[in-house]
Amino acid sequence: MLAEIITIGDEILIGQVIDTNSAWMGQKLNEIGIAVKQITSISDHQEAILNGLTEALQHADIILITGGLGPTKDDITKHTLCKFFGAELVLNEDALENVKQIFARFNRPLIDVNIKQAEVPDNCVVIQNKNGTAPGMWFEYNGKIVVSMPGVPFEMMGMMEDYVLPALKKRFDVDNILHKTIITAGLGESFLAKEIEDIEDALPANIKLAYLPKLGQVRLRLSAIGTNKNLLLEQVENFSSQITARIPNHIIALEDISIQEAILKRLTENGLKLATAESCTGGYMAHLFTSIPGSSLAYVGGAVSYSNTLKQQMLGVKSQTLEQFGAVSEETVKEMALGALKNYGADYSIACSGIAGPDGGTEEKPVGTVWVAVANKHKVLAKKFQFGNKRMQNIERTAINGFYFLWRLMKGIE
Repeated sequence: MLAEIITIGDEILIGQVIDTNSAWMGQKLNEIGIAVKQITSISDHQEAILNGLTEALQHADIILITGGLGPTKDDITKHTLCKFFGAELVLNEDALENVKQIFARFNRPLIDVNIKQAEVPDNCVVIQNKNGTAPGMWFEYNGKIVVSMPGVPFEMMGMMEDYVLPALKKRFDVDNILHKTIITAGLGESFLAKEIEDIEDALPANIKLAYLPKLGQVRLRLSAIGTNKNLLLEQVENFSSQITARIPNHIIALEDISIQEAILKRLTENGLKLATAESCTGGYMAHLFTSIPGSSLAYVGGAVSYSNTLKQQMLGVKSQTLEQFGAVSEETVKEMALGALKNYGADYSIACSGIAGPDGGTEEKPVGTVWVAVANKHKVLAKKFQFGNKRMQNIERTAINGFYFLWRLMKGIE
């Protein structure tokens, strides 16, 4: 059973709005055993919508459309669907009552353009909108399903969860789809593929392995499809165990979480605290940690010591160290890590100092030179990285590679 998602709106095509609807819908469809074959974004033009719908119906059984159902003239989805399905707009009394209640609740006058939102094609099943004024529409067409919903995320989500997903589950007898995600770090995609090549070759036809690379890490996703859910679980766990046994020092998590979340989770489980000491990343490490709910259980805070003066005042770096070795050095970054450990009462710390670029480099220390140190109460380790000349990438690479360095210390991996 295949689905296609169509998002309508010029604002998506020009990058003014990011399409988060499709990602959420794809995840929810997958959970009930419906695979998404394609996601398409099209403009607010009748011809584009008609062509997109025609093409989607050629290769998908279920088409889910979002966008273009507002009260303004540029919202033409409803009229276009009427043309496609040979329908006429009629006033739906339940939808109209919903609009009236919403405007009464906010003590606002109801005008003609709002009343027209309760008009729907006469050959659709109306999906009431509990979170807004535009109803959704369910069409049956040559044995296939077409559903049109508002583009406002919480309105679409409400319709999907209350009506669309239950109706699809009831309508179709679908296979089970299972996923298992393995987070790895410290091995590039090609090296990782080489390490587990024989395991991948042994996968049965109903199980696929996907490589999802990101800066400094690779997500492996095992996806299985079939009718016997228990057998699928057994198969996926078997191959997951083989992979983790092959590359134990590069496994971060056996669930789809970030490396920083895995670090905080391990620290929290063991009642341990973490502090950061950042220079070239300018607080990016702290941001990644504090963006995770519950991070305060393990992360105590840290210093953004961009200047040498603050490295001395906030972290206790010696002036002699800075004068002799410079801010971007093994000696300085080790003292930063130890200072964070001591001054902030942490069990672990991570520190970095480097030249993010695009300027500031020298022949001895070119742009992209970064030192990272990690420490606990028993040891402090430092490592030099040489990245490129893209500033933001250097900041991101410093954080992710530093987190993997910290992870190895936490796991006792030399």
